[in-house]
Amino acid sequence: MLNPHVRNFFRVYLDLERGYENTGYLRPTLLSCKDSYVDLIRTGFEQIMSDTDFGPAEYEGLTDIEFPDKETLDAYLQDMYDYLFGDAPEQPMPPGQPESPDHLLHRRTPA
Repeated sequence: MLNPHVRNFFRVYLDLERGYENTGYLRPTLLSCKDSYVDLIRTGFEQIMSDTDFGPAEYEGLTDIEFPDKETLDAYLQDMYDYLFGDAPEQPMPPGQPESPDHLLHRRTPA
């Protein structure tokens, strides 16, 4: 069972509305939280990535974002983990939905 705080993180920051926004603020926002919360989210990502039963349907249930297969989802989750907790230069984008002009209007570069 996924921790409620981890579920909420996915629902708030990686849902259909925000998952396709690459503003550059997600990592700084997360890392500005208490270390215990950051560790909880890291552990949640690790739990999801190691769970062989967690697939596209489960991710869609959390975020409303569809993935075509488990391999694509696994690659995205690893890329997101590397962005949030490693040194990946930018937030990965989920597949499937091209950027609309509305998303481009909201794209900003962090100060």
